[in-house]
Amino acid sequence: MKILIVDDEPDICEIITIAFNLRWPELEISSAGTAAKALALVESENPDAIILDIVLPDADGFELCTQLKAKTDAAILILSVKGTEEDKVKGLTLGADDYITKPFNHYELLARLKAVIRRRSSRGSVDTESNYERQGLFIDFDKKHIRVNGEKIDLPPVEYSLLYHLVKNANRVVANRTLLAKVWGRDYVDQLDYLNMHIRSLRSKLESDPEDPKLIVAEKDLGYRFVGPAHIRDAN
Repeated sequence: MKILIVDDEPDICEIITIAFNLRWPELEISSAGTAAKALALVESENPDAIILDIVLPDADGFELCTQLKAKTDAAILILSVKGTEEDKVKGLTLGADDYITKPFNHYELLARLKAVIRRRSSRGSVDTESNYERQGLFIDFDKKHIRVNGEKIDLPPVEYSLLYHLVKNANRVVANRTLLAKVWGRDYVDQLDYLNMHIRSLRSKLESDPEDPKLIVAEKDLGYRFVGPAHIRDAN
């Protein structure tokens, strides 16, 4: 397993490397202090996961995230001092698998990295030989293709899984803790802010007006409900 740390603070790269190697000695860890070096290392090292700071001396980290997504299928975890909900949703919308704010606990960071890797390794298990259509939204569960008004939408694995569980329970409220357990695992069942953040990212890609959602609605203090036909039509 190869990990690339992109951060212009050498001390942070070193501390993460030491902490990770203590718990996961098989990891191969490299680091880059600039966007240019990060892109070069992605080409030469082909990492499995990237820990990405979005404040870099030679580029905007959000733009770099977009460039990385075009070059590699590696998991991307954003690690940044920018901790507003808008920043987090922006990072997730651009395709990051997770968003962690500084200051951070190194072992929590490792746990989140492992959780992302587990989700990615099991993403093939969330499918069905059926399609789903609702007023411009089309989902091919078999191929994991999603289109909104004819336009292809790319979702990170976690958002695809979240949408899958909502659509499979269309018109029924899915409890917050249930969604957290099914999508992220039982270690995340109390992370309500985390769920809300990913829902906002998902709405930004699917809803015509994310501030007035019609597809994914919140049921106060209970959970979320996907509004649409309860049936999923067969692909054939």
